[in-house]
Amino acid sequence: MPPRIPGVQRLNTFSLCLRPVIKPSTPSPLPITQTASLSQKEKRRLAKQDPYRWAQMQQRKNAHLERREEIEAERKIQRGDPIRGITTPFVESFDSAGQEPLSKPAVDEDGNPIEEPHALPTSLHVLNNLISKSELDAAVENVYALTKPITSDYYALHPEEFKQKIREHDENHAKAVEALQRIVGLEKGSAKDRRHANIRRCIETFGRHETDLTLPPKPLSRGQVREEQPVRGGPDTGSSEVQIAILTAKIRALANELEGHRGYRDKRKERGSARWQHMVEKLGLSEATYKGQITL
Repeated sequence: MPPRIPGVQRLNTFSLCLRPVIKPSTPSPLPITQTASLSQKEKRRLAKQDPYRWAQMQQRKNAHLERREEIEAERKIQRGDPIRGITTPFVESFDSAGQEPLSKPAVDEDGNPIEEPHALPTSLHVLNNLISKSELDAAVENVYALTKPITSDYYALHPEEFKQKIREHDENHAKAVEALQRIVGLEKGSAKDRRHANIRRCIETFGRHETDLTLPPKPLSRGQVREEQPVRGGPDTGSSEVQIAILTAKIRALANELEGHRGYRDKRKERGSARWQHMVEKLGLSEATYKGQITL
C-alpha cells in the first residue's frame, strides 16, 4: 500500500500571484546616465574617490544653472512688466491722449535725458468735451460766415469803413478760434478728459466697425461657407478687443498715478478692521490678488 501524503490543512497558507510575468525591457544602446539627485554621502564619496570627475560635474552643473538663469531672464523680458506689460508706442500715447507726436525720454537723477525720443501715433482729431476736429472746423466756418459784415441796398457802408469792419471781424474771429481751441484742447485737460479721449481712441482703433474693413477675416475651415454679417448700426463699443484696450489705458493711468508724487497717499491702513474684512469677504479677495501690488 503506497504511503499517504498529508494534504494541505488550510488553503490560506498559500499566497497565489495571478499577475502576468513582466518581460525584461530591451536594453537601450544609449549609455546609462544618472538623473536622480545624489545624497550628501554619495557626493562626499565621489569627491574623495575622483576629484577630477567631481570638479567636472560641478562645472557642468554651474554652467547649466547659469544658462537657466539667462533663459529665465530673457523670458521675463519678453513677458514684460506684470502690470504694464510690454510698452508699445500706442500705449505710450495714452499719457497725452494722442496729442504729443514724440515720447518723453527717460531722465537720470539729475534730470538729463538718457535716451532719444521716438515717434508716437497721434489722434489730433480727438478733442475735449466729446468734440472732433471736423465738428469744430465746421462750426468755426459757419460762425465766420454768419458774423461776417455785409452790405446791401438798405445798409451801405463806405468802402474804407467796410474794410475796417472786415479787419475787426477777422481779428475777433481769430481770438474766438484761439479761445475755442484752448477750451477743446487736451493739452491742459484733466485726467478724466484724457480718459474719455483714450476711450474714443480705443473704439476707433480696435472697434470691429473699423477692423472688419482693414484686417483679414478669420480663415474658414474646409467646407465652411462664410455667412454675410449684418451691417453695424454704430461704432463697436462692447467687443472684447475694445474693452481690453480701455482697461489697459486705465491701468496705465493708475500705475502712473501711484508711481508719481501722490503714491505715498495711497497706502492702505485699514487692514484687519471691520471695513477691511467686509470688503475682502464681499469681493472674494485674498493675498494672491493684492500681494506685492498694494502697500498695506
